[in-house]
Amino acid sequence: MADIVISEFMDEAAIRELLPGRDVLYDAKLVDHPADLIAALADARALVVRNRTQVRGALLEAAPKLRVVGRLGVGLDNIDVETCKARGIAVCPATGANDVAVAEWAITAMLVLLRGAWSATPQVIAGAWPRMSTIGREASGKTLGLVGLGGIARETATRAAALGLRICAADPLLPADHPAWKLAERVTLDELVQRSDVVSLHVPLTDETRGLFDAARIAAMRRGSILLNAARGGVVDEAALAAALRSGHLGGAALDVFAQEPLDAAQGALFAGVPNLLLTPHIAGVTDESNVRVSRVTLEAVLRHLKD
Repeated sequence: MADIVISEFMDEAAIRELLPGRDVLYDAKLVDHPADLIAALADARALVVRNRTQVRGALLEAAPKLRVVGRLGVGLDNIDVETCKARGIAVCPATGANDVAVAEWAITAMLVLLRGAWSATPQVIAGAWPRMSTIGREASGKTLGLVGLGGIARETATRAAALGLRICAADPLLPADHPAWKLAERVTLDELVQRSDVVSLHVPLTDETRGLFDAARIAAMRRGSILLNAARGGVVDEAALAAALRSGHLGGAALDVFAQEPLDAAQGALFAGVPNLLLTPHIAGVTDESNVRVSRVTLEAVLRHLKD
């Protein structure tokens, strides 16, 4: 049986270069076969996952020798951290390794939604010339509100400032004297919502953040403003967001994460025909480059714990 089990996709070169001669089971589709995954963990000391593998309950019970869980990313809501801690299982997220990728996703989504011109492509191909309806807005001079000011939000702030945006942020967990506040004006969440032309979410999914952007908070956003979420599904009330886009209260939204992943037909239908909406399948943090960084950081952490 394998000593190291990898249940989701990662950079295969990192496996070859960092795990030569080790007993490794790498199957990027193992997450979709839970019985096989549980069977594979009987002798495993290390498990490497992304966000889809649920490291809890029966899976943990099936892994009596498990010493470390490597997370190919930063969110830990798919991992029972408390049970791992109680059993002495280290949990190692790839902190910082995909910050640039997510920040670039946020900036790209913001620019696409503000400008709006890209929607003209099929009309231009068809011989129409929709100039007045696709003029759009500039980012320069707008206010970007960052909900959370961790590593990804800081990378986003740096890039947004270079484009001429004003930056404010709400993060009650970050001390007032933290140097990160040099990047953004410190405000409350209510102030941020009222002042921002673009709101970008950078918080984990916790009891405090679940439903943070519900119908009332979305209604409090500025008319025509834009909401970006590449943090975690569940932070945004998706039905309320769709309604705000349909009514024209919001000027656009981009979601990379969802309360249910993947979306089924019923959940997908919620977004059908909604204007000014960009949806991506939880890939904001995954680029060719970040996949290499995340994979290496994760495997290096796993190896350190297996040497103890």
